[in-house]
Amino acid sequence: MFIQTEQTPNPQTLKFLPGKVVMDEGTAFYQNVDEAGDSPFARRLFAIEGVVGVFFGSDFITITKRDADEWQVMKPSVLGGIIDHFNSDDKTVEKNISKEAENSLEKNANDSDIVKQIKELLDTRVRPAVAMDGGDIIYNNFEDGVVYLKMQGACSGCPSSTATLKMGIENMLKHYIPEVQEVRPVDA
Repeated sequence: MFIQTEQTPNPQTLKFLPGKVVMDEGTAFYQNVDEAGDSPFARRLFAIEGVVGVFFGSDFITITKRDADEWQVMKPSVLGGIIDHFNSDDKTVEKNISKEAENSLEKNANDSDIVKQIKELLDTRVRPAVAMDGGDIIYNNFEDGVVYLKMQGACSGCPSSTATLKMGIENMLKHYIPEVQEVRPVDA
């Protein structure tokens, strides 16, 4: 099995591409082993010294490490954990996964026209770009001209996530939707 790795804008995070489906649908984000009870794969990865975050996308895994640890030391163990998972009969996630990201962008009858536009732009323009960097974005709400978003995976805690929110997402939303005045992050 050949697993590609890619740098992300977050120096503490690497993106691993196993060349196989990781999640049939949705994404899953775990920020510690206690959250990983429904995921044998995440528990396996958290058993590796230094792993502090695991994000599963459709065809990639994003691993976040502690500041003090070095990728050159950790990477062989992470690659081994990924290979072990795909050689096992374990599922990535055992239960119904939380589709927080997908559900946050689903349009519903209660959404205003502005919220529908925001969700459409986030889903079609922002999510693909954020996924390329090993993360995902969750729409929280729109109130008094402010869009509240939550970053996941490599984007969570990334030094450039504030710039991404302000310079990228905020500027785009303000351009297309004049009612948007600001974008703010929502912490986990």
